Amino acid sequence: MLVYPCGLDVSSRSLTFLAARLREHRRRIGSRWRRLTVGRQALLVLAHLRNGTTYAQIAAGFEIGTSTVYRYINEAVELLAALAPTLAEAVRTASGKAYVLLDGTLLPIDRIAADRPFFSGKHKKHGMNVQVLADPFGRLLWASPALPGAVHDVRAAREHGIVEALTEVGVTCWADKGYRGAGGTVRTPCWGRWETLSAGQKAVNRSQAKIRALVEQAVATLKAWRLLRRLRCSTIRTTGLVQAVLALHLASSK
Repeated sequence: MLVYPCGLDVSSRSLTFLAARLREHRRRIGSRWRRLTVGRQALLVLAHLRNGTTYAQIAAGFEIGTSTVYRYINEAVELLAALAPTLAEAVRTASGKAYVLLDGTLLPIDRIAADRPFFSGKHKKHGMNVQVLADPFGRLLWASPALPGAVHDVRAAREHGIVEALTEVGVTCWADKGYRGAGGTVRTPCWGRWETLSAGQKAVNRSQAKIRALVEQAVATLKAWRLLRRLRCSTIRTTGLVQAVLALHLASSK
């Protein structure tokens, strides 16, 4: 396999943050020697998450075995996922905002047609449903554990306890029509075909659409990590990867 230099569009703060966490972990478990330093291991993990570089490609580039790459990545992902904010922590942060934005996104996965629980009728593809909370400026606050793609957004929001948590602290939440009937402080557009809506209802929907549009920035922030654009791993690993990306993003944006 040919090897060539490649750039990585990630802040140096992400590398420093991850390297520090890995250093603490190695000291804690008493690891005396590794094939790579903590800085190189952190770079390896970032290359995988940001660019979606495969284990085989990383192994060739860093001159280590594929199984070693797998262990290094799993170790870092578990450390990062444990640092991701919980829903309760995200809601406490949201309580200081005028409102929050809620949306769901589908992370595509490799699945066969028989895997109906993972097939999203809305997107016409297999994937995992992830709920995203953003502040009024479209900055990512929280990403939920992943559910099968067939799960509807409003059901996912209820299963994660998002509606109850936001209602408890009285934070208004703007969401699209997929959350119709959620209740609590969740606000959705007026329901019905556009031509059947009154002038007032159309004005309300246009106003809400402008507010909700910024949540796409939070979704784009998540999917800027290219591994999440096409997951080729087991579905049970999706949540850990999402939480790891969330922790890295929040750490580097402080």
